[in-house]
Amino acid sequence: MLETGAFWGFTGSTMTSLMFFWAMYKQFFPYHLRAKMEKWVCNLMGWASNSVHIKFNEYAGEGLKRSEAYDSIRNYLSSKSTACAKRLKANETQNSKSLVISLDDQEVVEDVFDGVKVKWSSSVTKSKNKNGSSNERRYLTLRFHNRDRETITKTYLDHVLRQGKEIGLKNRERKLYTNNSSCYDWSAWREGKTWCNVPFNHPATFDTLAMDPEKKEKIKKDLIKFSKGKDYYKKVGKPWKRGYLLFGPPGTGKSTMISAMANFLEYDVYDLELTTVTNNSDLKRLLLDTKGRSILVIEDIDCSLGLTGQKRTRKEEEEEEEDEEELRKRMEKKLHEERYQSKVTLSGLLNAIDGLWSACGDEKIMVLTTNFVDELDPALIRRGRMDNHIEMSYCRFEAFKVLAKNYLEIKSHDLFGEIERLLEETDMSPADVAENLMPKSDEDDGDICLERLVKSLVEEKEKARKLAEEEEKKKADKANKKKNKKPKEADIDETLSEGNRANLVTEILAAITKNKNGV
Repeated sequence: MLETGAFWGFTGSTMTSLMFFWAMYKQFFPYHLRAKMEKWVCNLMGWASNSVHIKFNEYAGEGLKRSEAYDSIRNYLSSKSTACAKRLKANETQNSKSLVISLDDQEVVEDVFDGVKVKWSSSVTKSKNKNGSSNERRYLTLRFHNRDRETITKTYLDHVLRQGKEIGLKNRERKLYTNNSSCYDWSAWREGKTWCNVPFNHPATFDTLAMDPEKKEKIKKDLIKFSKGKDYYKKVGKPWKRGYLLFGPPGTGKSTMISAMANFLEYDVYDLELTTVTNNSDLKRLLLDTKGRSILVIEDIDCSLGLTGQKRTRKEEEEEEEDEEELRKRMEKKLHEERYQSKVTLSGLLNAIDGLWSACGDEKIMVLTTNFVDELDPALIRRGRMDNHIEMSYCRFEAFKVLAKNYLEIKSHDLFGEIERLLEETDMSPADVAENLMPKSDEDDGDICLERLVKSLVEEKEKARKLAEEEEKKKADKANKKKNKKPKEADIDETLSEGNRANLVTEILAAITKNKNGV
């Protein structure tokens, strides 16, 4: 018992002495001397050990830019840390939708890859600046046996960085970007910032999208094929991008479709407002500043710029039929708009989305929307630029059933047969159908909402009939007006009959004779 007591007494006094000397060393030894001593000790231990260390600093260069490799490794180790480590650290980062769990300082975690065991440790060093403020620098250290050097450097590190990047993309908070200058201050523009953003929280999904189920499945398969097509696009020699043209009447769900696509692929969305872009060079700069895994959207492309040149002949013919006063007002309005129009040209837009500049960046989708697809220049929407043309049509019965399930949680009803017949005979947008199905008070149940929809469909059908009659009447009046304004060639031919023509020739010859005689 005495020997045991003496042993513990000696151990306690030794530890106390070591702690005292360690505190004195930390307090009175200058930082640069401590750094040299620690470096010498590490080298000495390296000579006696077969382990290899790789250090990854939190900040690259002068410490102004955060290291992407550090973030990827931290993301990769998050799952390992939560499973094994005893001390963890939770960080709330700016662009993450959830807390990031990582190793606490001076903590170690093990990992196994193809039978090779490695150790990761998180460390921090503290130093004082010239102004007296403290500075912390964190780094991650990878330790492995020298015999596994080739496996680690050629395979394992690539695996860690790739997996960490995918985890970061999955956990990031997705953004909705806009180039509208009203959201910037002048300092932001001087710093070269071209986009501002807000969190993208639109709830639309393909399950809630009012569209034919077969058509939705076809679009989803196309998106999945694109998202996994990096190697395929490289093999065929095309930039990893795809274009979608969404066209159809207003209220048919074009914007909702974009949100559903973004949520399905977990992509960011860039809403490009062409009218605020000064020229072609600024357009290229905007597109270069977009990131991968994103959807670039230009809504109502037919209204954004003068991209409807192929319809000029038809429009000129229509203008000739207008009254002079109406034509004058229309031309004045057109000239006023052109004064303030963006200088982005059709050629500049085509070059930006499908020329040499389009290869700057991978995994991007471009979506154009329009209410009048026939008004667009064929060069803008040809295959290769807009690869997939999707018609967003009026609400039919299959789309109605999706809306009835979403808004009323009804899958069948006695009125469904009547609604199906009316939807086939009447053009009503999904937005109008949804508005009728939405309860307006707590007393509104499914029966009341469906009856309201039936009533609206009947009214819309009658309105469409009257409108068609009015259009026919206008066309007839316009034709008569045009006929009356044209020179009446038939009346001229009747005036110049054979007898009248002979008399007219005689009068002309008499006038010529008088002129010759000086009369």
